Amino acid sequence: MIQIKNLSHHFELGKKGRKTILPVLKDINMEVRRGEIVSVVGKSGSGKSTLLNLISGFIRPTEGEIWMEGQIVSDLSEAKFADFRLKHIGFIFQSFQLIPSMTAYQNIELPLILKGEEEKKRKEIVVRMMENVGLRDFQDHYPSELSGGQQQRVSIARALVLEPTLILADEPTGSLDSETESEILEIIQKLNQELGITFLIITHDEEVAQIGDRTISIRDGRIMEGANAV
Repeated sequence: MIQIKNLSHHFELGKKGRKTILPVLKDINMEVRRGEIVSVVGKSGSGKSTLLNLISGFIRPTEGEIWMEGQIVSDLSEAKFADFRLKHIGFIFQSFQLIPSMTAYQNIELPLILKGEEEKKRKEIVVRMMENVGLRDFQDHYPSELSGGQQQRVSIARALVLEPTLILADEPTGSLDSETESEILEIIQKLNQELGITFLIITHDEEVAQIGDRTISIRDGRIMEGANAV
């Protein structure tokens, strides 16, 4: 599913002639197998969010390769990676990233509209996904009318509508109370077990990490020895 080989990344700070190099990731080698839940754990500043952005294709690595679905995606152009994301990757964010002027139904439907799916098919998929996350009765509610847990369920349903093989989750329960967190983690496990979706979860929370089949620990930009990265 994902193979990361000798991956390093740094940011350049400052203006031309006075640049400072800030190393973030150093020689990362890891694998995520199809059907797994893999948790990447690290403190703030450890490099885990940069790793997620590299896998997502939002930034390019300084060195190394990222393979997904049998191809080197780190070499893809921005346009080709955008197309790859649309076909293969779903996202769950800590801040939900819902459009406030759209209902729950419309937020979930949006990726299908962008894909060009016809209306009847869109409705069938959206209703099914809302049922999967327990939101069938909240189709016409706006994000401001939903609890944090309900908003995250909308976010999960939106991530599912294009039937991705991989979902990247960035602190998916970071804005939720402990009871709602448990509900969201149960949904993730259900989707993994029943639909076979692969999850890569970025988190600083050890309890969240425990739902993973494997946990990879990152500290100061490096995978910790014995972190079960492959």
